[in-house]
Amino acid sequence: MDLCCIDDFEEHAKKVLPKNALDYYRSGAASQLTLQLNIEAFQRLRIRPRVMRDVSNRSLSTSVLGHQVSLPVGVAPTAMQRMAHAQGELANARAAGKCGTIYVMSTLATSSLEEVAEAAPDTIRWFQLYIYKNRKLTAELVRRAERTGWKALVLTVDAPVFGVRYADARNKFKLPPHLRLANFEGMLADKITSAKKISGLNEYVNDLFDDTINWKDVSWLKSITKLPLVLKGVLTPEDALIAADLGIEAIVVSNHGARQLDTVPASIEVLPSIVSAVGGRMEVYLDGGIRQGTDVFKALALGAKMVFMGRPALWGLAHSGQKGVERVIDILRNEFDTALALTGCTSVKDIRKEMVVHESEYSKL
Repeated sequence: MDLCCIDDFEEHAKKVLPKNALDYYRSGAASQLTLQLNIEAFQRLRIRPRVMRDVSNRSLSTSVLGHQVSLPVGVAPTAMQRMAHAQGELANARAAGKCGTIYVMSTLATSSLEEVAEAAPDTIRWFQLYIYKNRKLTAELVRRAERTGWKALVLTVDAPVFGVRYADARNKFKLPPHLRLANFEGMLADKITSAKKISGLNEYVNDLFDDTINWKDVSWLKSITKLPLVLKGVLTPEDALIAADLGIEAIVVSNHGARQLDTVPASIEVLPSIVSAVGGRMEVYLDGGIRQGTDVFKALALGAKMVFMGRPALWGLAHSGQKGVERVIDILRNEFDTALALTGCTSVKDIRKEMVVHESEYSKL
């Protein structure tokens, strides 16, 4: 394989994916300012390496919700992965498992909970969940996740409605007719294969998602399962504190891949204030803009326990299925390992907050 970085895989994906799928995967909300910020905010952070330390024996492993992972990079939930490769979610989950990390599957998957569980029985699997207007449907998804060995629920809390996505509106995005939302039956599975006025996904969400959801629904969800509950989409210390007070086990600092509300901050920009606010009461993860091993290092230095990447795994899928995702993870693993060595660290525990500063502050040191 002659692709050596995440950008190479993205460039390849641009050449091979149909426009409908490519635009869906890569686009952000509205003018896509936050989509740019997710990348640029990492570039504005400077690493302060320490030298002349013995780094000959390094470990990238960490513990997340009690599970040991080989590196602090997991696969974030992205919808409809069979648009990228025929094996879709099955290949992605297998790759995460083979690389010793966590796979998070979207509710809006083109493979079912049961199919992925059977295909990747040894992978640490978390299930991303939306709360539907039909609470019985939501509860049944939870029961199915429990029956098939999923280890945590990841509730997306930043999507009572879906964001304005111009590319999908222009394309009248819809799922190709040979695919379906495999966790559902009937209209719930097939509705997204058509689009009347706007994106088929937005029409699906507008009809079926519940825009009345609030913190009481988080408590309800927590009450019906013994699985750990992770809240994905927190961008303020205020909401993080509410989650902590409810006994939530973890949060993902996330702006939904910049696909919901444009002009919100990059995830990495708000991470330090959120970590400071919760004060170790829960685990804090981050997604959004992870493209290099140095991004992983910066996120951990600013308080994240783990990071998750979504689009890079899709680019890997588009290249060569499971092998492509494995290669993407291995690229990030090697780059992160190199960052550890060149900053004088031998493990994630050696990474300190003072090792990363914003460019505007660097001259003051």
